[in-house]
Amino acid sequence: MASPRVPAGRGGTAFVLGGGGVLGAAEVGMLRALFEHGVHPDLVVGTSVGAINGALVAADPGPSAVDRLRAVWEELASQQVFAGSVLGRMSTLVRTRTHLHRAEPLRQLLEAHLPVKTFAELRIPFQCVAASIERAAEHWFSDGALVDAVLASCAVPGLLPPVQLAGEHYLDGGLVHSIPVGRAVALGAGTIYVLHVGRIDRPLRPPTRPWEVATVAFEIARRHRFAGDLAALPPGVTVHVLPSGDTAPLSTANLRYRDFSGVAARIDRAHAAAGDHLDRVRAPTDGGA
Repeated sequence: MASPRVPAGRGGTAFVLGGGGVLGAAEVGMLRALFEHGVHPDLVVGTSVGAINGALVAADPGPSAVDRLRAVWEELASQQVFAGSVLGRMSTLVRTRTHLHRAEPLRQLLEAHLPVKTFAELRIPFQCVAASIERAAEHWFSDGALVDAVLASCAVPGLLPPVQLAGEHYLDGGLVHSIPVGRAVALGAGTIYVLHVGRIDRPLRPPTRPWEVATVAFEIARRHRFAGDLAALPPGVTVHVLPSGDTAPLSTANLRYRDFSGVAARIDRAHAAAGDHLDRVRAPTDGGA
């Protein structure tokens, strides 16, 4: 049974959770602020790390989900998922020729913390996106095994192996749809809260060092579709882009996928910034589930 869409014409509330690796801890703070302001989703859409956070929210769309997510991030911070010495990671790369880490530790983490196994068991509709290698296209998961879909959405190229499902191979959803506002619109949402990792609210500047070239190029690619989605919003759809509270300049340091030392501070900053934003916009208190 497929995870149902928001009923046509209802104009429900959607949470859209973007990708961004370790920076995704900010979304936990934003979720806490939303629930404290009485905002609850009728639909959750996620990409990459946003698929992890989003699946847990869809399974338990309330304040207790934040506690469960904190436990997930604490376990991530213990380096159990991306553990291993440089030699060990190089050994994995030599053996596989494509990636540094095995997917099994992340699978075990998800299976331990997700209270359900399939999309059909979720309390509210949830979808996550991955990039199909064979079709060079986005693929949206809305039914079947939940952990398999989330792993596909999180399969960062070079770090984790592609996920094979039904004869097709998938990589990280951020390659095709980093902040999928358009999907929430297509599914009938009328009010959308965007939870992102903190990059889009920092200006881009031309690179001045060799290692900044890839960072700036990636940011242009990931922001372009998001900007297009916002520009194409149909009448009657309202989007709230929550601030992350992170004012540090964008740099390659933001992409250190194994550095979880700032997770707690990132959650707290996002909670405070999102809470202030919601106070200003007088967020509604009659959200869905």
